[in-house]
Amino acid sequence: MTKFLKAIWRVITFPFALVFNILAFPFRALWRFMAFLNTEPKEQPLNETITGVVTDPSIRQQLWDEVEILRFHLLRIVIGLAIGVGISFYFTVPLMGYLAIPVGGLEKLQAIQVTEEIGVFMRVALTSGIAIMLPYIAFELWLFAAPGLKPREKKFGLFGIPLAAILFVGGMAFTHFVLLPTALPFLGGFTQISQFWTARDYFGFVTSLMIWIGLFFEFPLIIYILTSMGFVKPQALAQQWRLAIVIIAILAATVTPTVDPVNMGLVMLPMTLLYFVSIGLSYVAYAGRQRSASELEQPA
Repeated sequence: MTKFLKAIWRVITFPFALVFNILAFPFRALWRFMAFLNTEPKEQPLNETITGVVTDPSIRQQLWDEVEILRFHLLRIVIGLAIGVGISFYFTVPLMGYLAIPVGGLEKLQAIQVTEEIGVFMRVALTSGIAIMLPYIAFELWLFAAPGLKPREKKFGLFGIPLAAILFVGGMAFTHFVLLPTALPFLGGFTQISQFWTARDYFGFVTSLMIWIGLFFEFPLIIYILTSMGFVKPQALAQQWRLAIVIIAILAATVTPTVDPVNMGLVMLPMTLLYFVSIGLSYVAYAGRQRSASELEQPA
């Protein structure tokens, strides 16, 4: 009889319990997330970890567990990227027309191979999908690294996710509005040879340049985060600025299709400015880290 009454009670209260759990779910999730942000990681020296991988089976198992977790995050990134590409299918053709404005529109390009049009379509859709899903990709990477970070580092990394998306899209916009209108007339008018560009070569050049420049624009944010974590010091960045310019020149020569000074200069200029901006942000992050360390050292 008691079991029967309990069963009836569960049936009667089930709708109310369901509604309560649905309403409480966001608050519980927020509470768990805030607790996760403020959880201190387990401190373990790197040399002990490396030694333990060889001598301690439990540490080896823990390492394989981390690899499995990374595989899970990468799988979700691939799924998210596939969703972003699927969303891009709805506006890829108008986007192709917009990207082809510097050469006079899509009708000025030609396809030689049978599969060239679909290949170009997929390339532009992939580039657009990366831009759309970049916040989610950055969040998955942060979610993987967060358990090993201190609360302050977790929060800085989390707040940097939308800024990373803005910087990446800003780099793509810089490529389209500044770099291409200057580089294409130079490349197309260097001699008197008639230009008949194929869609594959043009969109391959444009999308590759957009992705690389977008990644370069992430450099100040990366330096700020690494300085906040204690991996980078601003003094080293300031002292090695000459070496940094040489490396920037090599990267600019790698990214640009030619090694002429015009295109290299257009790529080097923002990269050099971004490097010096990174030095300033590194000093800001370093000062904040020093201030936090001094507050922790003060007696209560």
